[in-house]
Amino acid sequence: MMKYTFFALGFVLFVACKTPTKESDENKILNAKSIVEIVSISNGSIDDELIFSASTIYLKKNVVSASIPAFITNVRVNLGDLVKKGQILFELESKERRALNGSSIKLDSTLVNFGLIRIRASVSGVISTLDKPQPGDYVLEGTQLCTIAESNDLVFQVNVPFEFASFTQPGKNCLIQLSDNSTHEGIFTKVLTTMNAISQTQTILAKSKDNTILPENMVVKVTVYKNVKVQHQILPKSCVVSDEMMQEFWVMKLINDTTAVKIPVKIGNKNKDKIEILSPEFSKFDKIISHGNYGLSDTAFVQITTK
Repeated sequence: MMKYTFFALGFVLFVACKTPTKESDENKILNAKSIVEIVSISNGSIDDELIFSASTIYLKKNVVSASIPAFITNVRVNLGDLVKKGQILFELESKERRALNGSSIKLDSTLVNFGLIRIRASVSGVISTLDKPQPGDYVLEGTQLCTIAESNDLVFQVNVPFEFASFTQPGKNCLIQLSDNSTHEGIFTKVLTTMNAISQTQTILAKSKDNTILPENMVVKVTVYKNVKVQHQILPKSCVVSDEMMQEFWVMKLINDTTAVKIPVKIGNKNKDKIEILSPEFSKFDKIISHGNYGLSDTAFVQITTK
């Protein structure tokens, strides 16, 4: 009888010792779940774009010069002023008029305008250089006084690698972004026949569709869209994982509330935030891991959290 009593007591102790261990292992498994965040698929398009550097230049510059040897008596413009055709820029006084010293002019009314020269703008544009800004200066005939850059001939010199020349042919549209982040619609107008020997880029001219007045030699960005917008599946870029060679791509999709599986995908265009998924087709109800997916095995136990 005592023999059976000891046997029963030993069995109870054995079970008592084993049970906590089993529960402890289960807790470890539960605690080993990866904490993840999830998103759903959306539809949209991502522009496949090319971005080139460019600089501003005025193709036509009109030089304003002195018509006779004379003294500058008045300068009516400043550097950077926008002027119209026929506007008075400078007033000059000939050396003969100055030699009369005003006495003879007062006696003879026909000499009132003798020796007074008004230099007018021959075209509309921007004063890009101002060579003789000081009244009292004496200038010879033909001396350059200023330069007018014709405002309607402002172009952007776009530096384009030759392999992308087909996307920048005359007549194609582009988007011009200035350093202040303002944008202007533009169009390519002319392809130049020379290439930069160092960078191997071809110069292609573009114009803004609006009358933009800008300083010369300003560096800007010119964006060209390669493809027509097409609707695709869109995911945040963080959803897609790749191998070290960037040849295989996949996402982790939840098949239930605690299990995620690896789904190979084919990707399309992407930007800094989003990426197109070309295949396979996902449902709007599918849950894709957006954070916590790095390093997960083909089948992984996860725990969903929210930000």
